[in-house]
Amino acid sequence: MRYALIGCGRVAVNHMNAAKTNGFEIAAVCDIDPNQIDSLFRRLGWDEAAVSGINRYACYEEMLSRETPDFVSVATPSGTHAEIALAVMGAGVNVLIEKPVALSLPDADRLIATAKQTGVTAGVCHQNRFNLSVQEMRRHLENGDFGRLSNAAVTVRWSRGPEYYAQAPWRGTWADDGGCLMNQCIHGIDLLLWMCGGDLKTVFGRTRRAFHPYIEAEDLGAAVLEFDNGVLATVEGTVNVAGKDLEEHLTLIGEKGSMKLGGTSANNVAYIAFDGEKERNTLIEKTENVYGNGHVPLFRDFAEAIVAKRAPYVTLEDGRKALSAVLSIYYSAFTGQPVGAPPPDLGTATFAEKEREDG
Repeated sequence: MRYALIGCGRVAVNHMNAAKTNGFEIAAVCDIDPNQIDSLFRRLGWDEAAVSGINRYACYEEMLSRETPDFVSVATPSGTHAEIALAVMGAGVNVLIEKPVALSLPDADRLIATAKQTGVTAGVCHQNRFNLSVQEMRRHLENGDFGRLSNAAVTVRWSRGPEYYAQAPWRGTWADDGGCLMNQCIHGIDLLLWMCGGDLKTVFGRTRRAFHPYIEAEDLGAAVLEFDNGVLATVEGTVNVAGKDLEEHLTLIGEKGSMKLGGTSANNVAYIAFDGEKERNTLIEKTENVYGNGHVPLFRDFAEAIVAKRAPYVTLEDGRKALSAVLSIYYSAFTGQPVGAPPPDLGTATFAEKEREDG
């Protein structure tokens, strides 16, 4: 499997390690800043022999015209995901997009339509679906062990200070990022939507920029989600924790059982109990950071999907659902009202315009 990477920032290490672990041939890397490429190789700790055969590009159009990868992963600033992924698909190349899939619903819809038109395989990096704990929860859900769900919750309590936002000027902006719900909490929101099933019926949200006056978007968000299957769920996301990342929890409560995932990225089983069983021993998956270990199996599945000509485990449609949920929370927070189906033209840029209108 011949692989290339576009975007060599913070998460690129996980993409490259996943490619190497899966035995892919790494053909090329691309970043508009050559220093980012050098930094990536240093962070990977690969020697000169390991990187000597990897071609370097500053322009993704040039890379696509010169290289013939089987698939490309896009790990650029969020606001550029759609534009670059569309170009990759236009070149007939399979593409795996770092979350969020896009920053507007029209862009997400264009990605879905283009993948169908070109016949390429396309997916999204919601790698936490591959956590051992998440897979255990999913197995119980698919086996019917929970029975009918009543409620669920996701909580992401992490820490991001001035140095994080100073590393890249696009972070925390409406044009290229969004706030903690879009950037940090969207993984947990994806898991919540995946587990709860059904479609969102109503979203009521609130956001704040409490401790980060130097960003445009929120550093704190909370919401109540009502699904059309009757499940009620809550979302809490913040980057205001002092010191270091504290936790990411996902809880499902059903008529026959309950389960809570914990750790810093929902990587542990903190509680599990079903009717007729005592609470069992917890499962702990060690991770080096909040990205977890999911990129390796995510990349493996994506490669297998290409070969088998099937949908990947995490589809563009899945990415759109998570995007739509976050945008709905934002829209509710800005209007002060519950939201049903979000406006079809909604995107993060909408909220920059609303802030200007509000003075």
